[in-house]
Amino acid sequence: MKITQLCVTGMVALSTLMPLTFITGQAHAQSYNAVRPTPRIEGFNVDEVRRLSPGVELNFELYGTPGGLATLRIAGATRNLTLVENEAGQYEGTYIISSRDKIAARSPVTANLRVGNQVASEVLNESLQVGVGYHSLRATNGPAPKIERFNVEPAADLGGGNDLRFTVLGTPGGKVDLTINGVKGKILLPEVNSGEYANSYTIKNRDRITPNSRVTANLRMGERVTSATLGKVLQSAAVVTPPVAHVAHICNNCGTVEAVNLIEIRGEGSYLGTIGGGVVGALLGSQVGGGSGRTAAELAGAVGGAYAGRAIEGNSRKSNHFEVVVRLQNGASQTISFANDPGYRIGDQVKINNGVLVRTP
Repeated sequence: MKITQLCVTGMVALSTLMPLTFITGQAHAQSYNAVRPTPRIEGFNVDEVRRLSPGVELNFELYGTPGGLATLRIAGATRNLTLVENEAGQYEGTYIISSRDKIAARSPVTANLRVGNQVASEVLNESLQVGVGYHSLRATNGPAPKIERFNVEPAADLGGGNDLRFTVLGTPGGKVDLTINGVKGKILLPEVNSGEYANSYTIKNRDRITPNSRVTANLRMGERVTSATLGKVLQSAAVVTPPVAHVAHICNNCGTVEAVNLIEIRGEGSYLGTIGGGVVGALLGSQVGGGSGRTAAELAGAVGGAYAGRAIEGNSRKSNHFEVVVRLQNGASQTISFANDPGYRIGDQVKINNGVLVRTP
């Protein structure tokens, strides 16, 4: 009896603990799922190829919730593709076409992004081959879709990690994507309310976005598409710093070579050259004529010889030098002399330091 009573008591105690354990586990699971974000696919792109033949690579990119598992299914392909998260929320992968694949230009490509137990799916709206155009799963009759409004909430800064929130109001039931100059691929805007498409784009470090980057939104319904260009800047006007007007600094000893002149200086003959030339001229003149004519010839020869002697000595003392004329930034000019060709040319940027001319970079 004691053993039976002990077993019953143990079972009661165990049954009392089990519901507590179950409740605790359920609460933990709910808490775990609560912190898991709902997965979102914000962009889904492919690098279109010129031909779809064995060995050709199809490069895919997907942007969305970070920390998930992204997979692709290509209609006609013999295997699925798992994308690798290279950066937070940026998934990339390459599918190499095999000889067994039956992939066509308009083959639908479905992306699944799983985070925890939740999955977000998106069908690629591009074709796989260049020149084929937009891919649609269904034809649409009726009027073309309309974009009534295209807006953005500008970011305070366009550096990596900042958000741009876009909103498009238009025909309900369509698909909206947009492109930003400086951003690779397309950004998807899901329909959050009837005819209202919105999403935020987190700027990546590799993006090259400027306040005036062109942004184009496309609203598609089947094969019909309407496009609109954003008419606002992407950066808050309050923080856009206007260009600073730089005041030109005048360097008083800096300038430009305006001219390079070769200067020739003829030397002056000395009295020795004059006397020597006169003696030589007189001797030559004495050989000409006779009587008074001889005397006149001697006198003329002496005078001419004196001048010739002086000129010869002057030529022997002739010298050359170079003068470089520099037009300074303050409007003045200065001339620097050189005994030999200094190698400067008109237009060279130079600087004068203590009378020495040097080139400036």
